[in-house]
Amino acid sequence: MHRGKKIILLSHCILNVNSKVYGIGNYEGSLEELMIPLIQKGYGFIQLPCPELLSCGLKRWGQVKDQYETPYFYKHCKSLLAPIIDQVLDYSKNGYKIVSCIGIDRSPSCGVDITCRAHNWGREIDESFSVKDVTSALNWVEEKGVFMEVFEKLLLENDLKINFLAIDESNPKASVEKILKELE
Repeated sequence: MHRGKKIILLSHCILNVNSKVYGIGNYEGSLEELMIPLIQKGYGFIQLPCPELLSCGLKRWGQVKDQYETPYFYKHCKSLLAPIIDQVLDYSKNGYKIVSCIGIDRSPSCGVDITCRAHNWGREIDESFSVKDVTSALNWVEEKGVFMEVFEKLLLENDLKINFLAIDESNPKASVEKILKELE
């Protein structure tokens, strides 16, 4: 049996948009524009778990990185990533190439180059609450989301180097083109 022996790690929602916060999602099921060409190029995939879904469920609110920067969420990410690290180590030892990890820019957990921050998120929603005041504090910053931060650290601790790429939710089409070009 012929195997390409090249693997890409994917943020969960690239294969399953249904895991995202309600109201967010640029495609119906999987990001076909990315996945079909990668499948045709012979890549295998490891779908990373969604740390947000697995801690807060489907009915969660949109969060910012500031809210996930807790000892509990870091520990949660480490426990979700432990079996992924084991898989990457095993594949690597057996001659497979882990080509890349594709995350989701602007995500508070899976952002690779850009994530979201806001100093005033996290409070009771009562009569004094103003959506406009809260959302006006949202900032896009050039740093990884919490899950990707933990993943990169665990990879380094295990002497593993993986190239990180990202789908930017503000322009997924351009991101897909850039990723496909880089993976030619």
